[in-house]
Amino acid sequence: MNFLTILPMAVVMVAGTQLVAAVFLASGDRPRRASLGFLAGAAIVVVAGTTLAWLVFRVVKGAAGGGGGGRRQVETVIDWVVLGLLVVLAVVVFVRRHSSGEPTWMGHLQHAGFGYALRLGLLLFVVMPSDDLTMVTVGASAARHGLPWWHLVPFMLLTLLLLALPLLALLLLGDRADRVLPRMRDWADRHSWIISEAVVVFFLALTVVDLLT
Repeated sequence: MNFLTILPMAVVMVAGTQLVAAVFLASGDRPRRASLGFLAGAAIVVVAGTTLAWLVFRVVKGAAGGGGGGRRQVETVIDWVVLGLLVVLAVVVFVRRHSSGEPTWMGHLQHAGFGYALRLGLLLFVVMPSDDLTMVTVGASAARHGLPWWHLVPFMLLTLLLLALPLLALLLLGDRADRVLPRMRDWADRHSWIISEAVVVFFLALTVVDLLT
């Protein structure tokens, strides 16, 4: 496993409500400031959460010492933990697949500024079970395979890049973004769970291979 393997999990991080919120902010009164605030809040949570998971499982693995047998047992335990997290994540994504529609709080995003969007980014990525499970899964998998911390950076950057797509569409397309952003919002609201499930199943298959080898 390397950083390319965990990159697809970034899709799970932003699919659904997170991307829909980013679209609303990019369509608001202060799109640039609000979008940057949202990205900043998300960045804090993604970096901190994934790093913390990586550190915890790295310490657990290191506690096994240098013995091959003990280390292998710990790696197997981590694989089972990751497998369990992925199963739960798949269930969460599946259960939430019909939770389409715009929550009432999204109506306030039209007038959001930097501070409000920053707090929203922090809160949204903390309280979403799918995001919490994804960060722990990515951090645990990287630690289990002995990957250095910087291997997590591409995952973090891709997560933020996907989240920045509405802002990039606004900057690059100008007035045409008024047509593109609603389509992006509707697609994320209705169909992104399918891609999320595919990514989770892919990562689950890799974890099963680790357990069998």
